Amino acid sequence: MLNPFDIIIFGGGGDLALRKLLPAMYRAYQEGNLPEGSRILPTVREETQRAEYIETAHKALKEFLAKDEFNAKDWKAFATFLVPVVSNVTAPDDNWDVLKGILDEHDSTKSRVFYLSLPPAVYGTCCEILSVKNLITPTSRVVVEKPIGYCGESAEAINGKIAEYFSEEQIFRIDHYLGKETVQNLMALRFSNSLFENMWDAKSIDNIQISISETVGLETRAGFYDKAGALRDMVQNHLLQLLCLVAMESPHKLNASSIRNEKLKVLEALRPLIGSDVDKNIIRGQYVPGDLNGKIVPGYLEELNEGSSKTETFVGIREHIDNWRWAGVPFYLRTGKRMAKRCAEIVVQYKKVSHNVYEDSVGEIEPNRLVIRLQPEETIQLTLMSKRLDNLEMQLEPVTMNIELSQAYSNGFHSDAYKRLMLDAAANNPSLFIHRDEVRQAWKWIDPIIDRWQEKGKPALYRAGSWGPEDADELLAENNHVWFNTGDKGA
Repeated sequence: MLNPFDIIIFGGGGDLALRKLLPAMYRAYQEGNLPEGSRILPTVREETQRAEYIETAHKALKEFLAKDEFNAKDWKAFATFLVPVVSNVTAPDDNWDVLKGILDEHDSTKSRVFYLSLPPAVYGTCCEILSVKNLITPTSRVVVEKPIGYCGESAEAINGKIAEYFSEEQIFRIDHYLGKETVQNLMALRFSNSLFENMWDAKSIDNIQISISETVGLETRAGFYDKAGALRDMVQNHLLQLLCLVAMESPHKLNASSIRNEKLKVLEALRPLIGSDVDKNIIRGQYVPGDLNGKIVPGYLEELNEGSSKTETFVGIREHIDNWRWAGVPFYLRTGKRMAKRCAEIVVQYKKVSHNVYEDSVGEIEPNRLVIRLQPEETIQLTLMSKRLDNLEMQLEPVTMNIELSQAYSNGFHSDAYKRLMLDAAANNPSLFIHRDEVRQAWKWIDPIIDRWQEKGKPALYRAGSWGPEDADELLAENNHVWFNTGDKGA
């Protein structure tokens, strides 16, 4: 049973807190995982925001929770956990003493989780103030959001500043994709089923695709996104972390250090892409106006309201992992905005049967395929060849076994990545968080790509509502492969 804790959400009035963090904690309460005596302290900049915060939270939960989740009784009880407080990171005045007084009301051995829902540029400043105000206790932890830095050097500077006040064991770098139940099920699928683990290598697998596609454009993130782009925003963290979980060896034990060690080995084995290798193996794109779900949407430059920009909104990568398990197997990574469908999925494409005993007349024998879908729904699909049962003649066709995880577990549990990760931070369980060494190694692979793009070329254009630039299709065609696109025929 989790002990009572205080979670202090810096930036408590921001979009992330209202859209994701508060609903996550509300779900934790409904499921009995928010211990009595715990407190949620969202920070805001002004007293008027503090006075109105309970009503702000009430509106946010009604908007962002599913209809079957919100009810007046649970809200009334959950609201008692909320203790909004004024605290401004850019002005460490007496308001911080108010926060200290509230925290010190309880036993100093009670865990404090400082969640920095703030721009990474002020992580160090916030940690410094926490130290100066004597708010960091031996059982305190700090949770920081991605992206950490814009390159390896800036990431090291930010991590170094945080490390002046918190030990590595106290720092929880969050990637919410790692909290998704289906991502964790990936490890269960691999390491508890000999059916898959014995066929999880270059002898059986033809290629692996990991895609995260979004239908949205810039929304409210124009200023940040144009400086970051898809490579920094999505590939450096989400896609590389998913790649690690797909490709890593079985950890000695299912604990944080063992998992991190195996993930780090994958990052170290990534084939470097430098100079002309970047041009041959990576496609970057930028969306222009197009038809998305029957509606014409503006292009990136129109949304940005700028005349020109070389920032990529799409990245397609062909990469290899140079170790014994994956030698020769291409990994395809893809992410983009204003794509045809919103989805996140891992596609394991197996090799064709080595010898076909059937005549051509029975139909084409397609290779087996495992699809692990992370969003919008959480499903596992396995496509096998089977005889058609409505025909006396021998006719083969692919049949998909579909496991809908949300339907398989209908006990009121709501899958929520942030809920799991916030509770793990409170419980001091770092298994699903990112170590500083992983951040360092990921940037070591990413930085040469950024350097090449700054030297040469510009993004290929693609229509909003499509699956990205045609060049990305050609990248796979070079190996006789095609993208698996959710919603397309056969997908």
